[in-house]
Parts: sequence; structure tokens; C-alpha cells
Amino acid sequence: MPIPIPPGVRVEIEGNRVTVTGAKGTLSREFHPDMEIRLEDGVLRVYRPTDQRHHRALHGLTRALLNNMVIGVSTGFKKELEVQGVGYRVDLQGDGSLLLQLGFSHPVRIYPPQGIRFEVDPRTKIITVSGVDKEQVGQVAANIRAWRPTEPYKGKGIRYVGEPVRRKAGKSGKLSR
Repeated sequence: MPIPIPPGVRVEIEGNRVTVTGAKGTLSREFHPDMEIRLEDGVLRVYRPTDQRHHRALHGLTRALLNNMVIGVSTGFKKELEVQGVGYRVDLQGDGSLLLQLGFSHPVRIYPPQGIRFEVDPRTKIITVSGVDKEQVGQVAANIRAWRPTEPYKGKGIRYVGEPVRRKAGKSGKLSR
């Protein structure tokens, strides 16, 4: 499947290194030498040398990574996390870092890596992680969620917006014999 290049996005191919530059930033990646990447009249195409299983797998991977690079530099990616629980708070500091209060004896401070931005809605306690690299955005969101994953009894913790939480019934309270 060809990857259309939106206006304002520039693609440079040097051997098996591809650099994509757009309004949001620049991404560069080295691809497997067996895959051939060509820019033909505003469309990126990936070609494989044979129809063997590992070449088919590499073909799909290469195409997906290139597509994510093009989308990332043109529109960007974001993940939203929701903090739920009595006493759980999230604040955005002046330096762009997050200050989370998650029921520990100390607050947790998370600094954004290069290319990642945090936004916080204090009323709804929703954290938005945004950036151009899809892998990095997903990994940072997963790292934040790992501080206090949602527990099944009261539903307290950090979850992705829209993530279903399987709730469990608590103790019955009285033993019956």
C-alpha cells in the first residue's frame, strides 16, 4: 500500500536511512537493508526482494513505521490518561514536568523526554502526552500509567481514557458455613 506524502512534508532517502521533515518536527530511522524504499511522484513505496515469510513481515513493518513517521511530522500523536481516586492529583509544573500525588508518602515528578509535551486538565484530571514519535508517546504514557495501574476493587489509579476496568466484588463480609 503506497504512503501518500501530505503537502509540507519532505522525505529524504539515503540508502536505508529515511529522514522525514514536517511542520511538527523531524524523524529519522534506519531500515532493514533488504527493503527498498522509493519516493515516486509524491508517494512512498516499499518493495521486498522475495515473497519469503521474513521479507513479507519486514515489508509490513517497514511500511507501518514509514506511515507513522509521515503522520507524526504532519499531525502528531497523543495519548490521554485519566487519574481517578480520592486524593489523587496531577499538576503541570512550570518546567513542563508532571507532579503526581498518587497515595504514596511522596509526590512523583515525571520529566518529559526530548520531543514530548504534557498537558493537564486539572478539573477532569486528564493528562495528555503528545509528540511526533508514536513509539515514544506510547512508551511515556505507559511509564506514567505504571506508577499506579488501576486496581479492580475501587477502580483507583491511572488509566487510558476509555480503557475498560474489570471490577471485582469485594469481600462478602460474613462467612456462611
